[in-house]
Amino acid sequence: MEKKIHDNELGTILLRKGARYKRYTLKISEGEIVGTMPLHGSEAKMKAFIEEKRTYLLQMLLKNPPPVLLDDTTELQLATCRLQIQRAERKNIRTVLKDGLLTVTCPFSVDFKEERIQQLLREIIKNVSRHEAKRVLPGRLDQLARQHGFAYTEVKINSSKTRWGSCTSRKSINLSLFLMQLPWHLIDYVLLHELCHTVEMNHSERFWLLMNKVTGNKAKALRKELKGYHVLK
Repeated sequence: MEKKIHDNELGTILLRKGARYKRYTLKISEGEIVGTMPLHGSEAKMKAFIEEKRTYLLQMLLKNPPPVLLDDTTELQLATCRLQIQRAERKNIRTVLKDGLLTVTCPFSVDFKEERIQQLLREIIKNVSRHEAKRVLPGRLDQLARQHGFAYTEVKINSSKTRWGSCTSRKSINLSLFLMQLPWHLIDYVLLHELCHTVEMNHSERFWLLMNKVTGNKAKALRKELKGYHVLK
C-alpha cells in the first residue's frame, strides 16, 4: 500500500506499507521523503517517527534536492556546450549539437511535467554528456598526467551516479560522464584526484600533500566546492 501525505516543511512524503517491511524507516529518494512500515504498522507511529527525525530530514533534503524540472526555461551549462530547450511546430523531439550549443526542440503540445518527457530529456543530456566525455576527458587526463609526471594504464568513461571517478590498483582510471556537468576547474580536480591515486591508493596525509602540490594548495577548497554541486542524473 502506498499513500502520500503533505508536510509544510518537509513537502510530500510517500508512505509505503507491506509485509516485506520489518520496521519503520525513512530515506530520501530523488528529493522526496519515503517512509516504510510493516504491514500492520500504524500511520500515527510513522508520523511520530517523522517528527522525531524532522531536523535530520530537513538537513538531508538540503543535501538531496528534488529533481529539477526541465522545460523551455531551463538554463544548463555543460563543460563543452550549453543546453537550450525550445518549442516549435513539429511532431517529434529533435536534438542538435553544433558550435557549443545543444538544442532540444520539442513540439508545442509537449507537457514538460510528464515523467516520460522528463526521463527523455534527461536521457538526451546523459547521451550527449557521454559523447562529450569520451571526446575530451581522455585527452585532458593525458595532458595533466604528462604535466605532473603521473602514469596510468587506461581510462574508461562510465555512468556512475555515486562516484566522480575511481582508480584501480592496476592504475586504470574510471571517470563518470556526469563530470561534464561540472566547471572545468572541478573536472581537473577530479582528474588530478584519480591521478594522485596512481601513487597513493588511500586518502592518507601523503595523498593530500600530493593533491595540494598539483592543485597549488587548493585541494581542500576545491573538495569543499565539489561537494556543493548537484547535477542532473
